[in-house]
Amino acid sequence: MSATSAHRPRIAYLITNSEIGGAQAHVADLMQAMRQNADVTLLAGGDGHLFASAQAAGIPAIRLRMLDNALSPVRAVQALRELNTALREVAPDIIHAHSAKAGALGRVAGKVLGIPVIYTVHGFAFKPAAPWRQRLAARVTEWLLAPLTTRLICVADGERELARSLPIAGSRVSVIRNGLADVAERAHPGAPLRRIAMVARFAHPKRPDVLLEAFGQTGLAQCELVIAGEGPQLPAIRARAQAMTPAQVALPGSIHDVPGLLASSQIFVLVSDHEALPLSVLEAMRAGLPVIASDLPGIREQLDDGRCGILLEDKQPQTLARALQALAADAPRREALGRLARQRWEQQFGLARMIQATWAVYQDTLASAPRYRASARQRHAQN
Repeated sequence: MSATSAHRPRIAYLITNSEIGGAQAHVADLMQAMRQNADVTLLAGGDGHLFASAQAAGIPAIRLRMLDNALSPVRAVQALRELNTALREVAPDIIHAHSAKAGALGRVAGKVLGIPVIYTVHGFAFKPAAPWRQRLAARVTEWLLAPLTTRLICVADGERELARSLPIAGSRVSVIRNGLADVAERAHPGAPLRRIAMVARFAHPKRPDVLLEAFGQTGLAQCELVIAGEGPQLPAIRARAQAMTPAQVALPGSIHDVPGLLASSQIFVLVSDHEALPLSVLEAMRAGLPVIASDLPGIREQLDDGRCGILLEDKQPQTLARALQALAADAPRREALGRLARQRWEQQFGLARMIQATWAVYQDTLASAPRYRASARQRHAQN
């Protein structure tokens, strides 16, 4: 990957929250890689770990105080004004927006300021499994904003299928699957079963409650269940875990050493009502862990239609309990599924593939907006 001219493009990465999460990890990887050939800036709400990641990499960052997930129209207008001010200061060639609210405000700001906007959809909110009010609001919003989207990036083929219902040309829609850099830590799933892990935010659409109840039905007395993550449902799940017998359940909150946790586990689980292409599943595949997960389109893509993992036919605790018991009793199968998952990750979900494909979208976007690019150079010179 290399810049095509002496001018280094300016890219503003925009995301609603700076907390720890899959989309935030995705943005951190993009910023770190793209800074070799572009001047990148982070714009985000909150005061989370993403700002620390940017600072450690020497990447300028602007905290947008009014940007959050609140549904208040007044606050949205205030956030848009704040965003416009920040974008005038940064004068980017491209806005690359992530997450729903940042994606909405970013596209409006891009239209007002004449800046091309690339929007990465980490999961459309109008999936059939979402509550109907959410589906309706999300579909109307995305339908209205589609004409303001210079390029739309979907992280899975299933998301592109949903995008076909929007008024945006197919030539402006790309599928770039999430990717991860490799790490040294590896799991040993064929070892005696000592730990089952799930890494997820304790909030809809994740279902740690299903895993907790299923684990209680397995009778795996010598095994520990670890569910790592933060979120509004964590206190309620902790209360339920404390009442369990046996009580070998750990809920450590957010952890920074996810590779270490996965390397010490023999099975990974993700239960969810809906997903796009979850990074937690990719992290488990990278570690060489067998994965048990909800049968959703994006996860089906990751696990190659179940060839390198177990897809749950429903979200009933007894269904998951049976799958856990079957893997617990079959170390060779755990070993085989873990090996196949690792091979699938190597072939399809490495970081370099994602970075190269995203850079190509940037280059194509800039090449198709020559008038803006010329005016941007003038603004850069003035700044």
